[in-house]
Amino acid sequence: MKSQEMTSMQRTLTALGHQEPDRVPLFLLFSLTGAKFANTSIEDYFTAPERVAKAQLDMQARYQHDSLYGFFYASAELEAFGGGTLFFLDGPPNADAPPIRTAQDIARLSVPEPEEVPVLQRILQALRLMKAEVAERMPIIGVAISPFSLPVMQLGFERYFNLMLEDPTHFDKLIAVNEAFCVKWSNAQLAAGATAICYFDPISSSTIVTREQYLQTGYQIAKRTIAQINGPTATHMASGKCLPVLADIASTGTAVVGVSSQEDMTALKAIARGKVSLLGNLNGIEMRRWSAQQATDIVKTAIFKAGAGGGLLLGDNHGEIPWQVPDEVLMAISEAAHEWGVYPLKSD
Repeated sequence: MKSQEMTSMQRTLTALGHQEPDRVPLFLLFSLTGAKFANTSIEDYFTAPERVAKAQLDMQARYQHDSLYGFFYASAELEAFGGGTLFFLDGPPNADAPPIRTAQDIARLSVPEPEEVPVLQRILQALRLMKAEVAERMPIIGVAISPFSLPVMQLGFERYFNLMLEDPTHFDKLIAVNEAFCVKWSNAQLAAGATAICYFDPISSSTIVTREQYLQTGYQIAKRTIAQINGPTATHMASGKCLPVLADIASTGTAVVGVSSQEDMTALKAIARGKVSLLGNLNGIEMRRWSAQQATDIVKTAIFKAGAGGGLLLGDNHGEIPWQVPDEVLMAISEAAHEWGVYPLKSD
């Protein structure tokens, strides 16, 4: 017998409680795709929070997914530290040159105030507008880059890893500033209307650091930071692998882990069951070339491997749907999720 239909919020909370809702929640995390719906350039799109909020609502209405996404672009947080953003016609905005170049720069660093950063204020306004429209019917996801991962944009990969390995004093100073900023920025988003914070932490993924390195660095940082965030968090590896540290991530206090398409959902679910929910693991890069049938088959596979017993939010594996993914593929993903994600799950 088909379950009574839930609101997106009810569906998500049930799944996060490791119980089976009416169907598997679908989280299509759109950011720059909203510029298509607004019929404007990516750069212009992010200058108007009203435009972003409307596009989020329009995309949800079309694809019938279960969340709204307050994320603009990763380098928005870099702008808080004096950095810049490079915009492109058909791809995600990227960080400009790293603003921190020397140990002396780190020594002088102070915690930015979100209300003094124009792009962060636009994000907060977009969250307020979305909240005014959906109230408690649907989750609204805010985003904060982890204090451990943000330095890749602040310093660049090589300079950051050299700092981590060779200069613990300035490493600790940078992390302390980033932790304070991450907490402040996360809580500002929650106050503006976000339901939860997506804690992006790709440097903690097993693709980049070993478990031993993670336990000494990103794990400790996550435990301290997440404990100070005034709402639930979802830790996202942004396509990075996490199987070797999944149980460790679960013990940081996070509710959800965004997992990679390069790892098997059956193995991930075996570790996560009853401890932490999974978000994923559709490959956004390959999604650009899927047929509708491929999309259906891949959605079915993810649901059958990880959907039983709740604890699954179906979505892409990176935390951002690429600009180039065609509408027919997104519609096929949505239709497959609505057909094959209904509980009790079909055995076919």
